[in-house]
Amino acid sequence: MSIIIFIIILAVLIFVHELGHFVVAKKSGIRVDEFGLGFPPKIFAKKIGETTYTLNAIPFGGFVKIFGEDSHTEEISDADKSTSFLYKPKWVQASVLIAGVTSNIIFAWLLISLGFMIGLPSSMNYLSSEKNGDTSLVITEVLPNSPAQKAGLVSEDKIISISSGVEALQGKDLTPENIRKVIGESKGEVEVTYNRGNLASAIIFVKPENDSTLGSKAIGIVMDSGVIKLPIHLAFIEGANTTWILTKGTTVGLVGFLWKTITFKSDFSQVAGPVGIAKIVSQANDLGFMYILFLVALISINLAVINLLPFPALDGGRLLFVGIEAIIRKPIKPAVVQWANGIGFAFLIILMLVITGHDIFKLL
Repeated sequence: MSIIIFIIILAVLIFVHELGHFVVAKKSGIRVDEFGLGFPPKIFAKKIGETTYTLNAIPFGGFVKIFGEDSHTEEISDADKSTSFLYKPKWVQASVLIAGVTSNIIFAWLLISLGFMIGLPSSMNYLSSEKNGDTSLVITEVLPNSPAQKAGLVSEDKIISISSGVEALQGKDLTPENIRKVIGESKGEVEVTYNRGNLASAIIFVKPENDSTLGSKAIGIVMDSGVIKLPIHLAFIEGANTTWILTKGTTVGLVGFLWKTITFKSDFSQVAGPVGIAKIVSQANDLGFMYILFLVALISINLAVINLLPFPALDGGRLLFVGIEAIIRKPIKPAVVQWANGIGFAFLIILMLVITGHDIFKLL
């Protein structure tokens, strides 16, 4: 199931990325020959207007075939020149190239903002101030055959208060650390007041059991230290703030990793390929919808940052060539561009295989 969710997430993010290129190219009067989701062989193809829309068998990718993006091998007519990427001003070319990255950042912003509207777990919160949010302690996981499960608690229940008969917690005192302490020191059942969805609050009694792993009593729940829920206008503001912080952090981390790779000091245990990401998706899915939502936003940001690297075969590499052409005021030879992109693509494939192999090794 997690593999299917991962493929859907990847398809959505690639669609968003390529849609950015597609829309800006169309708006700029550039012909788009094909909009493909996945890599060939083709499963489905339909031509609408000048563009052929294809669904392909290999789900790990997607592309937009823009007329003139890879230069022209023969002379073209003036009519074709007017719709060719190659003959558009450099600022238009740059706009088309950066549109995919921009789309991924905007998509992440919208997802995170939606999370703040619904209620974002505070472990994923980057608010500069929490005074605008309504907080509550949320159960993110209930362990199988645990006292909590037997008593009827489920994931996403919100804990309002808890009492051991000797000590009671509510409000600001209601933290995972304090709850573990009260449960660990309890002499009998603990009284838990909780809220489920839109239902009225309810009370349930749970008898803690000794947990050899923790070395104390426990009821078998995993908790998050609150949920931040904001009105729409603040959700978009804080969504933008969180997106900026995540983008900056991702950029710094990626640059640091690449530098360590160049100096042969990289730690591949900190990097995940398709297999590793699928495992992370599975873990997020177990915790609930909001964790999946945030993970998709985070992957979207990572996809944007990686694509903006000034490396051949990536959008950033193409953008670099456009910048060089603008400075030298003449086009780079197509053979040079194709050679650089080919080398860059081969390096990316090798890097992906190494990371994927490391992911598989960790699972064994």
